[in-house]
Amino acid sequence: MQNLIDIEKITTETIGDTSYKLLIGGEWQTAAGNSTFPVDNPATGVVLSSVPDAGVRETQAAIDAASAALPGWSETPALARAALLRKVAALMLERRERLATIMTLEQGKPLSEALGEVAYAASFLSWFAGEAERIYGQVVPASAGNKRILVLRQPIGVVAMITPWNFPAAMLTRKLGPALAAGCTVVCKPAEQTPLSAIELGKLFVEAGAPAGVVNIITCQDPVPFSETIFKDDRVRMVSFTGSTEVGKLLIKQSAETVKRVSLELGGNAPFIVFDDADLDAAVQGAIDSKFRNAGQTCVCANRILVQAGIYQRFAEAFTKKVIELKVGNGLQPGTDIGPLIDLPARTKVERHIANATQGGARVLTGGTPWTGAAGREGTFWTPTVLADVTPDMLVSVEETFGPVAPLISFTHEDEAIRIANDTPYGLAAYFYTRDVSRVFRVAEKLEYGIIGANDALPSTAQAPFGGVKQSGLGREGGSFGIDEYLEVKYISIGL
Repeated sequence: MQNLIDIEKITTETIGDTSYKLLIGGEWQTAAGNSTFPVDNPATGVVLSSVPDAGVRETQAAIDAASAALPGWSETPALARAALLRKVAALMLERRERLATIMTLEQGKPLSEALGEVAYAASFLSWFAGEAERIYGQVVPASAGNKRILVLRQPIGVVAMITPWNFPAAMLTRKLGPALAAGCTVVCKPAEQTPLSAIELGKLFVEAGAPAGVVNIITCQDPVPFSETIFKDDRVRMVSFTGSTEVGKLLIKQSAETVKRVSLELGGNAPFIVFDDADLDAAVQGAIDSKFRNAGQTCVCANRILVQAGIYQRFAEAFTKKVIELKVGNGLQPGTDIGPLIDLPARTKVERHIANATQGGARVLTGGTPWTGAAGREGTFWTPTVLADVTPDMLVSVEETFGPVAPLISFTHEDEAIRIANDTPYGLAAYFYTRDVSRVFRVAEKLEYGIIGANDALPSTAQAPFGGVKQSGLGREGGSFGIDEYLEVKYISIGL
């Protein structure tokens, strides 16, 4: 990609028509009164585009469209549903650079990471295209000779999807893939910070020939009217949400009134454990990859790095040396490793965590301050930070930082590491490095997390189940388990 000389010129060339609209019933529409809100680039402050600020009326129209499209889509042969998903996946890869550039512009992550996310996002559509062709039922032996028992798996119905800003393409396709493969129709609400990627995906579904109403996209600045509308409507049978645990709890309460199914991927507090028998170089690189991807703004990134006392100093030195080498900057600049935080409240949280840790005796080995390399926009950037002598009771250990801050905690014994790792209400992802095969099984089985990376800092993949335990969520996305969330089981007893 070219160097950043004129971001407004790049924006115009990449996005083209900067007017985005809602996708409802196969038509691109505005919100009532042409109400809009701006979407800006967190690295520069430049307004990229405006998008419709939808409310109850538009949300209701999207539900109407999805409900009307449901009978036809659910009866569409699985091979045809799979063909649509594969076509959209191919279009995503064909337009990969454009989609990635738009993602970097609205979200801030380095372009190399955005390119990887587009491919990752497309993989969910490809994977679930295959799963659409394998939605099998059962013939169950009956207890009487004059009966036959059949079990069918059918689409749950209209699904509402609420996706986050940190992975605006992948989190949407991870839900769209299984829902559409199962025969459901959908109403999607992307995060208000990053709606452009979702609308661009909507354009590809329209281009690929998705029937009107199968995919609907609503953008809004205030999520409350959208949420209240989908939860009140009996036709919406499921809500899939990725976001904070606090919001997830509210959605569970709202789902009770109409007994909707909820699939929730919520907050995390991932431990990254390095035992003294680990391959040190691999563990250091793994910690870099896990902690600093997307500037630490991922729900599965290493939030606490636990290092056994015998190698603590060596690890701290090697890790800090690599962190110092990370390049901070605009995501479109070649060689950038760390982009901006999504907004100023994110910076405030990072500052609060570092201040709490240093006041409690933690030492800053590198970083610890805002990055001032972007004139006038340093407020959204933070220098990659390593903290030593962190204790498990500090905010940086207890809360999900969601920023480029790596706290190092020393432990002595395996049981102590497991106790510290599990001492949290969250249970999304955990990582550990060791060369002891017995320890691999022992520790993996004792860690109370839905995803375990044993000598693997990047375990996420379309063909494996993704999800957490405890207060990190309900259900699984990805793998053969992912489509089950969108299917109902129907038992048919036939008397002969």
